[in-house]
Amino acid sequence: MTLTPTPPLNLDALIADLEGLELITDPVQVTKLSQDYYTYSPVLQEALHDKRGDLVVRAMSEADVLRVAKACVRHKVPLTVRGAGTGNYGQCVPLAGGVILDLSGMQQVKWIKPGIACVEPGAKLAAIDKQTRETGWEIRMAPSTYRKATIGGFIGGGSGGVGSVTYGQLRDRGNILALRVVTMEDEPQVIELRGDDVYKVAHAWGTNGIITELEIPLGPAYAWAEAIVAFPDFMTSARFGQALSNSDGIIKKLVCICADPIPTYFAALKGFIPAGSHVALVLVAECCLEPFGELVKEFKGQLCYQKSAQEASKGITLVEYSWNHTTLHARSVDPTLTYLQTLFPDDPELKVVEHLYHHYGDEVMMHLEFLRVGGTARPVGLQIVRYSTPERLQEIMDDHESVNAYIFNPHTYILEAGGRKTVDVQHLQFKEKVDPYGLLNPGKMRAWIEKQHSKGY
Repeated sequence: MTLTPTPPLNLDALIADLEGLELITDPVQVTKLSQDYYTYSPVLQEALHDKRGDLVVRAMSEADVLRVAKACVRHKVPLTVRGAGTGNYGQCVPLAGGVILDLSGMQQVKWIKPGIACVEPGAKLAAIDKQTRETGWEIRMAPSTYRKATIGGFIGGGSGGVGSVTYGQLRDRGNILALRVVTMEDEPQVIELRGDDVYKVAHAWGTNGIITELEIPLGPAYAWAEAIVAFPDFMTSARFGQALSNSDGIIKKLVCICADPIPTYFAALKGFIPAGSHVALVLVAECCLEPFGELVKEFKGQLCYQKSAQEASKGITLVEYSWNHTTLHARSVDPTLTYLQTLFPDDPELKVVEHLYHHYGDEVMMHLEFLRVGGTARPVGLQIVRYSTPERLQEIMDDHESVNAYIFNPHTYILEAGGRKTVDVQHLQFKEKVDPYGLLNPGKMRAWIEKQHSKGY
């Protein structure tokens, strides 16, 4: 899939229109701010290593965003939005150069009410939690990059994370309440989206609107204890994870299962984990530690690590060994490793998990995260793969799908190819309305590219 060539950028004229805003033109800084963690994928490394913007603009307010949008439309300059750049698929990597709009300076928590917060897109998730927890509430779900990630980047490019074992995914109705979005029309405007309309922009990678404000739901804040449970057998650890996720009376935030040898990559935790063990990394409410302990006994697990919520608030946290931080730790030891993203079938006996675990052995190391899908607890895989060739990687993904283990491909920068593999009509129709020149993050939305080609552009 190719991009239509863009005309040479008249940088001087654009900069003149943006006078008074914070601009970055230093090539080293611009290159740094044109990247995310796409390097987890050797396929994306090859495709994106030379992509960079021409100019970075740091917006501090919605008014700044409107100015940047108007200038880019006037000069027909591509615009790519970024937050903290903690994504993994090149969401904020500009394929056609142009302006990188950095929203990390828009950090305000505007208000907090029981169960709801209104925030700017550059607010870090940990910073939001720090304020909301003072009122007895906390963010429902967050990626493992919780300390660095921004809420706008999470809503625009994420899908779920720590907390999803209770609250499901961002796409589940009720997990995003409202968005304010700046358009890229000749006269950019601010549109407020509420209810189901938020999904016109959510998880669209900034291809059809610039998020400037969000209303997000909160959950009751608990004192989260951390625990590692070791098992000599992988399938016992996986079934423990399924049982814990299905235990409605035990309040939990994280159920992460890592097959041996993955725990050997956890340098700071290796001293606690028995050699050759398969482990469950768990966040459970302190008030539920006793019933949690009974479940550990039922599955004959070994509780080899435990921290109170107060202890867990300092130093290392198990959150940063879960979800894609698991991949990060593995790659810090062996940079040739990569990963998959897999939704396993709704099967309490975990037959597909067991089949693939035995079939691939150490070539595809099993890493499960439990979340709620359609009201039931199911495992998703962020398996760690010993990479050899693109062809072998594709063969592994095809093999997974042949046994109904659905792959969310993390080795593509095309929006539709990485997720549900179908065109999101809402995303396309909204882009046609609010970004008629196709300037927002061009090259990422297959539906838009195909429609323009059909028109002969």
